[in-house]
Amino acid sequence: MLSEDSANAKLEAFFRGQPLSRQIFDALRGLIDELGPAEVAVTKSQVAFRRARAFAWAWMPGQYLRGRRVAPLVLSLALPQRDPSPRWKQVVEPRPGRFMHHLELYAATDLDGEVRAWLGEAWALAG
Repeated sequence: MLSEDSANAKLEAFFRGQPLSRQIFDALRGLIDELGPAEVAVTKSQVAFRRARAFAWAWMPGQYLRGRRVAPLVLSLALPQRDPSPRWKQVVEPRPGRFMHHLELYAATDLDGEVRAWLGEAWALAG
C-alpha cells in the first residue's frame, strides 16, 4: 500500500494540467471517504477505489479522445445488475452478473444523491 504522500504525489501527476478534472475527482473522493475506508490506486490511465476488490474508477476520456468535446471525468462503477437510469453514458456486461456503468461528470454538482446511492451500493458490494 502506498504512503499518503506517495499517493498524493501520484494524484498530482495524474491530474497535472487538468484542474476541473481534479476538482470533480476531489469531490468524488470525498463522497467515497464518507462511505468508509477505500484504498486509492493510481495508474497511468485511471484512479481506482477498492476494498476487498475494486468498485469505482475515475478516468479522463480526454487522454484518449483528442479533438472531441468530452467530459472532464468519467466515473465507472461495477454493479451486479444493469441500472436503468438514462444518466449512464454506457453500460456493459464484461462477464455475467458484473455490469460496468460509465457516467460522464462535468462538474462536482453532478455528484448528487443518485450518484451517492450508486457509490454506496458499489462500495458495500466490494467489501
